[in-house]
Amino acid sequence: MISYLRGQVKHKSVIPKKDNFIILEVHDVGYKVFVLDKFINEIHIGNELEIFTYTQVAETVLDLYGFANQEELEFFELLISISGIGPRSALDILQKAKIEDLRTAVQSGNAEVLSKVSGIGPKTAERIVVGLKDKLGSIPTGASAWNDEFGEAFEALIGLGYAPNQAQEALSHCQASDTGEKIKEALRILGRK
Repeated sequence: MISYLRGQVKHKSVIPKKDNFIILEVHDVGYKVFVLDKFINEIHIGNELEIFTYTQVAETVLDLYGFANQEELEFFELLISISGIGPRSALDILQKAKIEDLRTAVQSGNAEVLSKVSGIGPKTAERIVVGLKDKLGSIPTGASAWNDEFGEAFEALIGLGYAPNQAQEALSHCQASDTGEKIKEALRILGRK
């Protein structure tokens, strides 16, 4: 298995709604590596690049998927361990959602929040939450009480584009009891950061 490459970027292909890839030359061999949108935008032809890779080997396929860091690679491998999620789907999920949002949704058992934040379909979000629950563990028992107390305010902040961990952190410092006031107070806190 190829798990790491370092070489010179010879080509990059960025086509909307297609698989983005680079060709990385390592010791006179060009490797085609599929990468995330956010990663390909940071890559420049001619530059040297270090990349962590996952090698997919199947009957008719030998593909490489590349990541900027080990954390992305490990989460990608967790996603493909879920029944029904292959490498292309896992890459698409990581395009749409931040790892911290995925982790928070799984640990809190809240697939609905994941769907709202990332645009991942409800069935896929549920499959991710159920499939990764045992692998990532769960948030301590006080979390469900937390969700009951701040649920609407939390979902409003998520709807405004804040990451779940940002929303949770801000709401944990709020003193207001009314949902609308909690949201205003949380926005003031988030605005200071």
